[in-house]
Amino acid sequence: MSTPDPVDVLVIGAGATGAAFSWRVANAGIRVLCLEQGGWVKPESSPALLDDWELHGQRAWHIDANVRRLPGDYPVNSDESDVSAAMYNAVGGSTLLWSAHFPRFHPSDFRVRSLDGVADDWPLSYTDLEPYFDLNDTVMGVAGIQGDPAYPPKSPRQTPPLPLGRPGELLARAFDTLGWHWWPSDTAIVTADYDGRRACNNCGPCGLGCARRARASADVTYWPKAIAAGARLLTRARVCEITLDASGRADGVLYHEADGSLHHQRAKAVVLAANGIGTPRLLLNSTSPRFPDGLANPSGLVGKNFMLHPYAVATGIFDQPTDGHKGPIGCAIVSQEFYETDASRGFLRGYIMQVARSGGPLFTALGGTGEPPVPWGSSHHAEFARRFGKKVSIAVIGEDLPEPGNRVELDPAMTDSDGIPSPKLFYRLGDNSRKMMAHGIARSSEALRAAGAVDVLTTPLLSVSGWHLMGTARMGENPETSVVDPWGSAHDVPNLYIVDGSIFVTGGGVNPTSTMQALALRIADRFIQTARGAAP
Repeated sequence: MSTPDPVDVLVIGAGATGAAFSWRVANAGIRVLCLEQGGWVKPESSPALLDDWELHGQRAWHIDANVRRLPGDYPVNSDESDVSAAMYNAVGGSTLLWSAHFPRFHPSDFRVRSLDGVADDWPLSYTDLEPYFDLNDTVMGVAGIQGDPAYPPKSPRQTPPLPLGRPGELLARAFDTLGWHWWPSDTAIVTADYDGRRACNNCGPCGLGCARRARASADVTYWPKAIAAGARLLTRARVCEITLDASGRADGVLYHEADGSLHHQRAKAVVLAANGIGTPRLLLNSTSPRFPDGLANPSGLVGKNFMLHPYAVATGIFDQPTDGHKGPIGCAIVSQEFYETDASRGFLRGYIMQVARSGGPLFTALGGTGEPPVPWGSSHHAEFARRFGKKVSIAVIGEDLPEPGNRVELDPAMTDSDGIPSPKLFYRLGDNSRKMMAHGIARSSEALRAAGAVDVLTTPLLSVSGWHLMGTARMGENPETSVVDPWGSAHDVPNLYIVDGSIFVTGGGVNPTSTMQALALRIADRFIQTARGAAP
């Protein structure tokens, strides 16, 4: 076991938030080392360039690590969960798999208790994060257009919005007919050459990587800049425990290299950016006489209040070509007509309707997102022809309220390849979320019919949809009801920071990556001030 000289700060996880934090502190001259259990994935190796591109989404690029089983992955026990977890372990993290839909949280998302009497308010506001939203947008590169009435005014988008495509045009007219809000979605896919990256060519399968680097992922946006500023990144390094000194402060980590050898890396501060499952897993595995129930866990909240975004899907089938298989799959337009609470609907908080394109021929035959497979037999070709190229989907993405019973624990038997206990998920869709999804499916079906769909297929909850892992180490002012303070510092271990979705107090009803990265940048600035002795 080696004990090299300590670094100023050690970051665990090279995904969206670990990359943003590392870039910010490296530019301040702070010595930062990031450990990532996965490796680099070259954009040029994207299977989107191959003739059999759709097959790769069934295995090596699957969103579920239990299916993928790559060296950097670890198994997750989802037997007690309504959904399986979606994540990717590599430099860039889950941004390697995403469709790059890039909304911000709304101002109301930070005041849920004040507005609706449930959950808790955040110890910060949209205004506190606004400069970091803007900064993050400049690094990631956002395609969009100003003026969305669902938000306060935003800074200029870096490139024009993606083309709406036939699906977006159809649903925009339908939303207009119904009198509902819609807007071209903010997307972390540049539509013009930007910052050394080439413009999107609308090829489509964004979830399988982007050889052009048009789709922003942390490996092609933040990490080249962070490394140029002096940050170090060690891959194939799986952390198993955060270590403490005699005073109870974090002094480094134990990690396994690819050959299984165990090493101790010392650090003056430790930052967790391992996602809403990986972070509580590591804290719960870091036990000691001072923290017998897991590091930074006197509150008992580490792993509790696990949130994600329930996804329901309505797919309209049209009697005319929609070209739904052409263009970036996850991004066309969004409607936030039903985002804010209206008690007459029978549930609190709300959801967005995200108009998405459809997949290629294999994806269609296998059933697509939430559709039944095209049946085998004499009717196969006719049913395939009825669906392929004639579909438009609306994903309903709703706010999941925090519930202590939804949680992450350590599995008593399952381990990864280094013998580290695996996480076990306990997640059941709450009654409020179930009512919300039903409302969203009804309104999405209504919109698709208004757009001219001759048939609508619906799925009330996608079982393989555990995107957006949040809430398992929540922030707050009170150490008894939170794990970290408003600046991401653990109440009981002040030089241990968390910067990923674990610290979310509530889940919002939109994709959280933009908000996660803004939080990571804000915490990084506080870290820099503290390191320089300038923090209040």
